[in-house]
Amino acid sequence: VIHEWWGLNDYAQKRARMLAELGYVAFAADMFGTGLVTDKPDQAREWMQDVTADVEGWRERAGLGLQQLVDSGMVDAERTAAIGYCFGGASVLQMAYANLPVKGVVSFHGALPAAPEEAKGKIGPNILVLHGQADSFIAPEVVINFRNKLEEAGAAWEMNTYGGARHGFTNPNADKRGMDNLKYDATADARSWARMQAFFDEVLGD
Repeated sequence: VIHEWWGLNDYAQKRARMLAELGYVAFAADMFGTGLVTDKPDQAREWMQDVTADVEGWRERAGLGLQQLVDSGMVDAERTAAIGYCFGGASVLQMAYANLPVKGVVSFHGALPAAPEEAKGKIGPNILVLHGQADSFIAPEVVINFRNKLEEAGAAWEMNTYGGARHGFTNPNADKRGMDNLKYDATADARSWARMQAFFDEVLGD
């Protein structure tokens, strides 16, 4: 589980616990560093940009989180997946582009970095993107380019778009951040979580 740009806060840990309640072994990775949590957008953006400026380093950090999960000895290394929120959603997409050893990745209201040219024919993980149609952080042309590049790369992908949903639609605290584009949507939250579970049944099943 990879956190939003706010850092490894209670929300990401809550989602890890929810996965555990479903019977999965879950690990909440810290992409910024121990204790780096904020509720200030400018600070969150700075930390995020420190990571995303170096794409190879970004992927490596995410991969080290996956390795922590595998090294726990509690999982089948051949049947793992990654989910992420906001910045974390973009992070799990980068894991797929790097063809890290996961069966699937799920991005919840994540940024949508396009699949790079060098990923053509090399994206092994299945990709599920759960996106809010009213997310003003993601321009329509970005969505179109994202889809086109996945097609060109030959990826196995699916994108579900929730009408009227804004950025952060799964997080009940989204409305408290003082940003107009952040808003919780209970229906989109429930539907996206259910879609993730069905996706896991498919890609992680025996």
